[in-house]
This record gives sequence, structure tokens and C-alpha cells, in this order.
Amino acid sequence: MSTDDRDHISRGEIRKDAVQDALGAGIHAVEEIATIITRAVGDVAKAAGSLGTELFEIRDAARRAGREHDRPASDTEPPPDES
Repeated sequence: MSTDDRDHISRGEIRKDAVQDALGAGIHAVEEIATIITRAVGDVAKAAGSLGTELFEIRDAARRAGREHDRPASDTEPPPDES
């Protein structure tokens, strides 16, 4: 192929294509980063929700234990055997 048979592309066209490709690559990278951050925020929200649930369960268990501890012994022990 001789130099006369090639398509002639101007320097401006080459620059435009390079800028267009660079912008496309940058946008793709931003999209990937945004996806990672979105997933991470969702995971953090789930973990915080699980922690909240655990804390409520611990609080309720502690309250039940406190009420059982404060009850008179006759409420928790069976009556003595009268045989």
C-alpha cells in the first residue's frame, strides 16, 4: 500500500479521537468507582442494621433477666415437697 492509498486523517481528527477515547475511559472508571462505593454504602447500612438488631435483642434479654432476678424466690422455685 503506497502512501497515496491511505486515508488521510488530520491532526485535529487524531486529537479529537484521542480526547474522545480518554473521556470514555475516564467515564468508565468513574462508573466502576461509583458502583463500588454504592455497594460499600449498602453493605455498611446492612451491617449497621444488624448491629442495631443485636443491640435491641441484648437490651431486651437484659431487661428480662433483671425482672427474673427481682422476682421473689417463691415465684421461681417450686413448692417444697411435703412428704
